[in-house]
Amino acid sequence: MATIEKSIEVNVPVRTAYNQWTQFEEFPRFMEGVKQVNQLDNTHLHWTADIGGKEKEWDAEITEQTPDQRIAWTSRGRVVNDGIVMFEPLSDKRTKISLHMAYLTEGVVENVDDELGDLLLRAKGDLERFKAFIEARG
Repeated sequence: MATIEKSIEVNVPVRTAYNQWTQFEEFPRFMEGVKQVNQLDNTHLHWTADIGGKEKEWDAEITEQTPDQRIAWTSRGRVVNDGIVMFEPLSDKRTKISLHMAYLTEGVVENVDDELGDLLLRAKGDLERFKAFIEARG
């Protein structure tokens, strides 16, 4: 499995950042390629996304959720990924968000580096779009 680690600082309190991140069904508003996320219950999500030009669907289970601190998940099904998002208060009005994700690529060996590069860029862009989204909301 390949790993992706990215972080960003946002100009909102930790509670605001965490509460918005847990609005999973709003992910398509700032996550590239994510078409839909349905929250099935408190710990299960169904995802539909465009990955590498192909529409894919999978389920994910939230394996740990500590308010204002962290959310961890693991996928269930054909798309294999798991990870954690951590929220660290830097001040009353500033938060560091850190994403750590492990992802199993499906491509042949020659395409793995390209796929991982795309995923790294996508993760970076998703965090930047989340920053713009949450800061605009205040």
